[in-house]
Amino acid sequence: MQLLNGTVQRYAWGTHDAIFELLGREPDGEPLAEYWLGAHALSPATTSEGDLDDLVRRHPQLLGQATAEAYGPQLPFLMKVLSARHPLSLQAHPTREQAEAGYARENAAGIALDAPERVYTDDWPKPEILIAISQFESLNGFREPAETARLFAGLGVADELTSIIRPLTERKGAAALAQVFLDVLSLEGERRHLIDVVAAAAMKHSLDEGPVGEFARTAVELDGVFPGDRGILAALLLNRVTLAPGEAFYVAPGQMHAHLRGTGIEVMATSDNVIRGGLTPKHIDVGELVSVVDFTPHEPEITLPVESRPGVERYKTPCPEFDVWRVRITPELGTIRVPGSRSARVVLQLDGHSCLTSADQAQDLARGQAVFVAADELDAATTGDGTAFVAASGLR
Repeated sequence: MQLLNGTVQRYAWGTHDAIFELLGREPDGEPLAEYWLGAHALSPATTSEGDLDDLVRRHPQLLGQATAEAYGPQLPFLMKVLSARHPLSLQAHPTREQAEAGYARENAAGIALDAPERVYTDDWPKPEILIAISQFESLNGFREPAETARLFAGLGVADELTSIIRPLTERKGAAALAQVFLDVLSLEGERRHLIDVVAAAAMKHSLDEGPVGEFARTAVELDGVFPGDRGILAALLLNRVTLAPGEAFYVAPGQMHAHLRGTGIEVMATSDNVIRGGLTPKHIDVGELVSVVDFTPHEPEITLPVESRPGVERYKTPCPEFDVWRVRITPELGTIRVPGSRSARVVLQLDGHSCLTSADQAQDLARGQAVFVAADELDAATTGDGTAFVAASGLR
């Protein structure tokens, strides 16, 4: 068991307070978007024995037998704290097969890993779960085409957008959405004024109640940060989702999404592969995006954790790279065994305080502190008063 020091990511969309407060640091006036607790080569966390990615390469037994056999000497999951004050890019993530093929293809083409046109920075998929720790707003999964057509009509722009949105009523499902999505991202010349048409109409309906009002406010919010961006119309094809603290949703490979604002815990496969579709000044590869995205209409399921034993609640996901739990530590419950044994684990103390013990070791944790627990520390347990999140491999 080792104290784990994460790394911070200074993206422009980050908040100026939430992660600073969690880590007990004074805000410095600059946005802080993410805090990484993992072993991704781009930004590994550190321990007293050095970088975490190097530590598990040298000592793969720390990962657990099942994990090491499946993934080699690499921690298969990454835990993050994400805090957004305005929308992130519209994006999707690849499957493992797509990531491996894309990474090999770009390497063979001689594209540098830090080149702006690079799409694949590693050969891993990036399924992820987002668990809200404040109210969290996101766009996630494609809405049913007919419903989106009704919302544009509610804004009073259906006639002007006929050339773009006609497939929403003339075709069904994925075919309709793929056609509109590709057309929107190809808008050029005079057709781009349609983005401003939608933004102006949305302003007029931004105080409306019901679905049209929410649709209008989403357009206004996106246009306020990315004025005239083609990604605004693409993003309006997605469901808007609001999570209360403790609620979560799973983002499968190929699922289009764009987080809007809020703070949450993200656990994902160890990857930074982001294929963007708008709402960003960064490189957009439309062809690659369309080959990865699943255009099937899908309303994301909002989930709560399921208690597996007193004090321990599991967020269920279908992927083998990670599992995640919320642990509610109270004096009344006494000692709670840390879940995820037989896998390496990352434990983040979200609030309160705790004491983790294993064999002859003990580590006090205050808010914002984290530890790395090895797979063979089967007796790892916690006591105290507060909330912690635990991530482990999905293979144990």
